Amino acid sequence: MPELPDVVVYIEALHAHIVGQRLERLNLLSPFVLRSVDPPIETITGGVVRGVRRVGKRIVFVFDHDLFLVIHLMIAGRLRWRVPGQKTGIGPRLILASFEFPNGTLFFTEASSKKRASLQLVRGEAALHALDPGGVEPLDASLEDVHEALTRENHTLKRALTDPHLFSGIGNAYSDEILHAAKLSPLKLTRSLSDAEFVRLYDATRATLRLWIDRLRTDVRGGFPEKVTAFRDEMAVHGRFKQPCPVCGSPVQRIVYAENECNYCATCQTAGRLLADRSLSRLLKDDWPRRLEE
Repeated sequence: MPELPDVVVYIEALHAHIVGQRLERLNLLSPFVLRSVDPPIETITGGVVRGVRRVGKRIVFVFDHDLFLVIHLMIAGRLRWRVPGQKTGIGPRLILASFEFPNGTLFFTEASSKKRASLQLVRGEAALHALDPGGVEPLDASLEDVHEALTRENHTLKRALTDPHLFSGIGNAYSDEILHAAKLSPLKLTRSLSDAEFVRLYDATRATLRLWIDRLRTDVRGGFPEKVTAFRDEMAVHGRFKQPCPVCGSPVQRIVYAENECNYCATCQTAGRLLADRSLSRLLKDDWPRRLEE
């Protein structure tokens, strides 16, 4: 799922391409993509995009008359820009919707049969605010704000960082990178953090997100982001199971759960202790290795 750094770079590109442009035509190609009925989606046709915002992991197009078009990319949703006359290079089945402007067309795609990505048109700031899970903005929040969010309940750090009601825009990929940078176990409980560990996490969160925003901006080079992915070669641990940690060289470990996995370095983050994978540890029981050297 595109997370805060990806969405920030998307929004910067959208500002350059569509703000001030008139939406000449909106084509809905999937019957599942539109999740609202009032106001009617036709209301924004012919309107000018006045701005683009981020609400958590959502992208918001601002129109006149207090109208907001909210795009939620979910896991497999992406945005692609094509200038007039340029071949799309996109499989027709992937396209959920297209937005035609005088200077080009924005395609909303999803490479998944589950159709989780969505559009919603809402009227008024209150209606837009109702879609915000309410997590603190990690790049704007004070040390005190982050401490309050983390300790509101006693969860694992991995769960807390990826909870949109606690932190805005952080998901599976960047939470792995943040925890590796902070040298903290993903399963450490939030209320068990020492003052030093808390400050380390706060600093690592801000530094990691800023680092990746800068990297993604460099990749785009003023164009439009086409290769948005949660798996990048420059990442330290996320998606790098069994590959060497860039800090210590130990093989990256993982915990698999539901449709996700958590990646970490046992040497850097857990003092060599292997975290129990729920399914495998139940299967292996006493044969489950407890430490990296095993």
